Amino acid sequence: MFDSLPDDLAVALVHAAPRLGSFGAVRYCREVESTNDVALSLAVAGAPEGTSILADVQRRGRGRRGHEWYSPSEAGLYLSVITRPELSQGAPLLTLGAGVAMAAAVAAVSGLPVELKWPNDLVIGRPWRKLGGVLAETVSVGAKIEAVVVGMGLNLRQVSMPPDLRGLGTSVEAELGRFAVDRTLLTVELLAQFRSMMEQLHASGRHAIIARWRGFARRGLGGTVRWSDARGEHRGTARDIDHDGALLVATPWGDERIIAGEVTWEAAPGE
Repeated sequence: MFDSLPDDLAVALVHAAPRLGSFGAVRYCREVESTNDVALSLAVAGAPEGTSILADVQRRGRGRRGHEWYSPSEAGLYLSVITRPELSQGAPLLTLGAGVAMAAAVAAVSGLPVELKWPNDLVIGRPWRKLGGVLAETVSVGAKIEAVVVGMGLNLRQVSMPPDLRGLGTSVEAELGRFAVDRTLLTVELLAQFRSMMEQLHASGRHAIIARWRGFARRGLGGTVRWSDARGEHRGTARDIDHDGALLVATPWGDERIIAGEVTWEAAPGE
């Protein structure tokens, strides 16, 4: 089922072992339907936290709310990591933390001024152009969450995109203006950042994760958002996130706390 690790990645994982710990347990597939699907199966079978699946191409990569994640061959980093957080920590904070790990890794390797857009998008520029995203899916036994699989997709190389994505997405290399992205280096840095985030989460360090998320999202807070609920459609100003990772939106009738659902960002500050 699994292919041999590329030689450069195998060597890099060995050298980075002190930073990675159990997050250096990478399973590699040249091609899969979805890295999240493989990771979910491993999680059900009892694979420990830190086990991850890396693929060159996904035939049916998934995004939030049933959207497809476009995953052409060797054009991106497609990675899913098994985590086993405490139930009280919640998946929303884990999703934000994964975004922090992705942003920190891209910034460290490329130097790009990336930002985070609530709840799970890695973006850059004005107007925002999407570089990557996070999808967290749970493994439950009854009412108990046994594991959370965190899928992370990052566009590395510019390819021809489907018509509905043109102008919305971008890639690390397109933003750098050169073909110089080392996927192996970025993969190792992302795993190291993810491990650091999980250690903070297990140590009840939610405040540190929230603070780092705000640092990457600071320029976006203050933007106009639109959302719908049972009362109808609403607009407001994204003000902050709370200690659980919910988005706080200022409206004429007071702050609204948005936990989940589709939020449309109509404008970020500076647009």
